[in-house]
Amino acid sequence: MKNIKFLIIGIAFGILLTKAEVISWFRIQEMFRFQSIHMYGIIGLAVLVGLVSIQLIKRYNIKTIKGGEIGLADKPFHPGVYIGGTIFGLGWALTGACPAPLFALVGGGYSVIIVAVVTAVFGTWVYGALKDRLPH
Repeated sequence: MKNIKFLIIGIAFGILLTKAEVISWFRIQEMFRFQSIHMYGIIGLAVLVGLVSIQLIKRYNIKTIKGGEIGLADKPFHPGVYIGGTIFGLGWALTGACPAPLFALVGGGYSVIIVAVVTAVFGTWVYGALKDRLPH
């Protein structure tokens, strides 16, 4: 019962994704075919919100709800990012959705997306199992 807030936030996020048409296969195809700015606008807005949020956290030393420090460690770049990004992009293009919309699509009644959810979870498990042997 104590985690009900996360369920409510998840449902609200799914509704937001649906209303913004972010889970629409047609919108995603338009993006990959450079036919519409809709998805680029949403992604750009998300990047802008993230940028402003990080700057505010750094400038005003904002703390967590419990008063703890928010750690913003630099992430070193490595060549595996190209491989992972390519795999992620191919999966996105083939399924028409990235991870968060997958769950919204299942919640919206598109049961065929369960296959994509299962394979995404399996891919995550495979990465976790092979992580130490991959180039980082």
